[in-house]
Amino acid sequence: MLHQVHADTSTLDLLDLYLSDTRSVSDRPWVMMNMISSIDGATAIGGRSTGLGDDDDPQVFRAIRAVPDVILVGAGTVTAENYAPVTLDDERRERRVALGKTEVPTLAVVSGRLSIDPEARLFSDPEHKALIITSTMADPAKLAMLGDAADVAILPSLDPESILGHLGAASVVLLEGGPTLNAQFAGAGLVDEMNLTLRSAVVAGDSKRITSGPDIDPIVEMTVDRVLQGDRSLFIRYLKTG
Repeated sequence: MLHQVHADTSTLDLLDLYLSDTRSVSDRPWVMMNMISSIDGATAIGGRSTGLGDDDDPQVFRAIRAVPDVILVGAGTVTAENYAPVTLDDERRERRVALGKTEVPTLAVVSGRLSIDPEARLFSDPEHKALIITSTMADPAKLAMLGDAADVAILPSLDPESILGHLGAASVVLLEGGPTLNAQFAGAGLVDEMNLTLRSAVVAGDSKRITSGPDIDPIVEMTVDRVLQGDRSLFIRYLKTG
């Protein structure tokens, strides 16, 4: 059955909308993914996703980032996108505190080989240190190079279940990629919510899809929960079926 697309983003209080969504799952954090894609499946232009965004996308991005306790991202994406520490404006901080959350989500980076430059912009805010999640195989010299610029968690395995087990105090985890990490979580049945910005553009190129890895069997079925229409993009919220 077809339904009419919801109102355009300019008529909505996006922060209210995303903060009011129900997110609850037993025994582990709720995992929401946020990604952008062109209509021909590209997730980046010139290796970065920022080239795909339009004027509406930052508004939705800011609203979504106000939701989680932890933002989880792979080291490759951190490097490619030149990640900065998470910053929220006063309104988002106040709304989070009113909901019993910390002012700013923790930024957690999965890096099995500790390939992140210790001088990267990611580590420029000593008041809100990133959490580096690495494995027992990590090079001790690279660990030492990080010094006290970040908090470090060393896990025996970097599979999605182990990562979420370490983040168990969080109620909501926001997964921002990259495609390999996304595929691992989706394949493990651990993506509860997908927020997809679908940009009305054809860009070709050779960028990876939103998820990249072996076929998921059985496939993960999701249902459309909400569609917002901007000037040049659709903002679609999917929920896992079942």
